[in-house]
Amino acid sequence: MAVSLQHDRGNIYRVDISGRLHEDELKALQHAAAVEIRRGGRIRLLIILKDFAGWDNAAGRDLGFYIRHGSDVERIAIVAEEKWSSEALMFAGAGLRNAPVAFFKTRDALQAASWLAQ
Repeated sequence: MAVSLQHDRGNIYRVDISGRLHEDELKALQHAAAVEIRRGGRIRLLIILKDFAGWDNAAGRDLGFYIRHGSDVERIAIVAEEKWSSEALMFAGAGLRNAPVAFFKTRDALQAASWLAQ
């Protein structure tokens, strides 16, 4: 599994995830995002799932990050193969967050970046 968080521009951060997402990797990613939020305020996330194989059952069960920083995330764009759309949106809390969350097919990555910057 490879997971990384990189500053793109402004308050936009790119999250790259490949393989299977494990709980410890998710916690490290959430910690890195929390550091960026404390440093610069609200963020927007462009999440790229490439060669993605899902996540452990334990990954995402801890709602601590969502409770502490849910309002600090302005928008989330998820880019992946269409087969991951429903699960990825559910995992990201689409419909539960105040922030909009949108799914884009891999071929629509540029559209996702544009939507995120709106």
